[in-house]
Amino acid sequence: MKQKTPDLKFIDKVKRLEDISQELDNEEIDLEKAIDLYEEGVKLSQDCLSTLQNAELKITELRGKLAADFNQTD
Repeated sequence: MKQKTPDLKFIDKVKRLEDISQELDNEEIDLEKAIDLYEEGVKLSQDCLSTLQNAELKITELRGKLAADFNQTD
């Protein structure tokens, strides 16, 4: 069963990725289920990467603003 990833928080997505990894390690999993899980994992990975990139951009912007504010007070 596919989950809707946009409704999950970042940490929940990471936990779900861990669960998917464990499920895929099960040698008794059937091919269709493995493909569905893999597809879900790829989507979750993309969502997590996007979240991390956005966080990095935000931090970079805040650092720049802080540096500019600091330089103005000199």
